[in-house]
Amino acid sequence: MSNSSADEKIVVGQINGIFGVQGWVKIFSHTDPRANILDYSPWWIRCKGEWKQVKVLDSKVQQGGKTLVALLENVHDRDLAREFMGCEIAIERSQLVNPAEELYWIDLIGCQVSTQEGIVLGEVTGLVETGAHDVLRVEGPHGDLIPFVMDEFIRSVDLDAKQIVVNWEVEAEQ
Repeated sequence: MSNSSADEKIVVGQINGIFGVQGWVKIFSHTDPRANILDYSPWWIRCKGEWKQVKVLDSKVQQGGKTLVALLENVHDRDLAREFMGCEIAIERSQLVNPAEELYWIDLIGCQVSTQEGIVLGEVTGLVETGAHDVLRVEGPHGDLIPFVMDEFIRSVDLDAKQIVVNWEVEAEQ
C-alpha cells in the first residue's frame, strides 16, 4: 500500500476482549489520546487475514477511563463478539483529521534517516512514546533512538522521498 493512497488502511487498535453478554468488545487503542479510536466509524476489522468493514453502533469509556468498549453492527451476543478477539482495527487514511497536513507515526515508519552530513543512520522501524516526547527507533548501520524534536534533532521530514534529516552525532566505531 502506498502512503499517499486515500483509502490506505491504518491500524489504530485491536479487539482484546469481550464485555458483557450483549456483544460489546474491549478495545486496545494505538491512538493518542486512547479514546480517539471511538471517534471513528466505520472500522475495518482484520480477522483471519481478511479485512471487513464494520459500523460502530455505540462506544463507551469504562472504569475511570481505563477500558474502551464498542458495540459493532451485527454483533449481538457474547459468542459473536468472541470471534473478533485479537482482530486488528483499522481506519482509512481519509478518516484522519487533516491527513495531508499532519505527521502521523505510520508515515514515519520506513523513512531513511540521515545526518546533516549525509551519513545514513538507518530506517525508522517504530516510535516510542516517552512522555516528554516521541522517539524514533532507527535500525541500520548507525541505528539509534532519536528524540522526535523538530529543529533541535529533526531538521527535515520529506514524506514523499521517505527521508528524515537529523542533527545527530554518529558514534565512532571501535
